[in-house]
Amino acid sequence: MTDDELRATVIAALKRVAPEVEDDDLRDTKPLRTQVDLDSLDWLTFLIGLHQDLAVDIPEADYAGLVTLRDVLTYLRARI
Repeated sequence: MTDDELRATVIAALKRVAPEVEDDDLRDTKPLRTQVDLDSLDWLTFLIGLHQDLAVDIPEADYAGLVTLRDVLTYLRARI
């Protein structure tokens, strides 16, 4: 999977939780939950969606390190 494909997969999972998300408005280095206004249940749903889409386990202990879109992409890239 290329970096562009991974990014598209992550954004697709995000859009299932927050359909109003515009790809071009997302910034890689700003907190993702703040950008998209996700509450904790939405965030968990997003992470579960990534697990289902990519077959990557994301332990709860790792959630705190997944703050920005870049964090999420880096984390997933290392595990695919």
